[in-house]
Amino acid sequence: MFVPQKRQKGVIMNAVLEQISKIGIVPVVKIDREEDALPLAKALCAGGLPCAEVTFRTSAAAGAIKIMTENFPDMCVGAGTVLNAEQVDAAVAAGAKFIVSPGLNPKTVKYCIDKGVPITPGTSSPSDIEQAIEFGLDVVKFFPAEQSGGLAKIKAMAAPYVNMKFMPTGGVNAKNLTSYLDFPKIIACGGSWMVPGDLINEGAWDKIEALTREAVQTMLGFELAHIGINAANEEEAMKVANRYAFLFGMPAKVGNSSIFAGTAVEVMKTPFKGTNGHIAIRTNYIERAVNYMSTVLGVEFEEPKKDDKGKYKAIYLKEEVGGFAIHLMQK
Repeated sequence: MFVPQKRQKGVIMNAVLEQISKIGIVPVVKIDREEDALPLAKALCAGGLPCAEVTFRTSAAAGAIKIMTENFPDMCVGAGTVLNAEQVDAAVAAGAKFIVSPGLNPKTVKYCIDKGVPITPGTSSPSDIEQAIEFGLDVVKFFPAEQSGGLAKIKAMAAPYVNMKFMPTGGVNAKNLTSYLDFPKIIACGGSWMVPGDLINEGAWDKIEALTREAVQTMLGFELAHIGINAANEEEAMKVANRYAFLFGMPAKVGNSSIFAGTAVEVMKTPFKGTNGHIAIRTNYIERAVNYMSTVLGVEFEEPKKDDKGKYKAIYLKEEVGGFAIHLMQK
């Protein structure tokens, strides 16, 4: 169930935390009734977040985790508000893939590490982070995030602890989500705004699904970057680009393989991908967008173009839509 942690250049790497990083948002869930677990998991997955941190604040937590993991084995389900070894055992027995605690209890952290269970303990100070480093951890929860100084404090603490990454929880919502995720030392954000307790208790699964989908779209921020038009040759490309430039007051800019009219229209000097051309879509986080579209929507991608740091620059979908190839690009 668990992927053992391994040291790489002095930093612990963990497959579960890497999965959480690709998802970007961890719904923090309080479940009062076990029977709510299955429809809640369905709503989260349908909304685009196959992930949940089920808090051990109620007696239904372990049962809810068991139901979620048995019915959605690919869902990344963990246990939150874990305070001791007994709760760790109960969570793991139920199928939890990771443990989250509100603070850094050395006994609980050591217990998890000894058992090979990924744990993200709560921190809010440099002293907490140094304890986490002593245990060999490279990801900590920052809690309660907004009340403890928010993004400004995370940035300040990240400066001396260059290998430490954070998962802020507490006060994170749709309005400040991307400001947190834009900071590269933050792997994901935990939050409950898409799974409020009143909607769970009401059984308002359609509303939770809608809030979840809205959270994903807010995070990814898809928008049209430009439209590419396939021309037969350079002469035709120049005519098309100049016409767009004339009609809409756009500057024409000649490149190696294409001519741009402003930033909205790219005319290829020779036919490129797509029957008619291509459409470029910008996103806030291209790797998270690829993860969402592939794992949730079932989209297949070609090999990505990467920069010298190994980060995605652009990636094409394998399919055409309406005669156009489509590629994602990082904002």
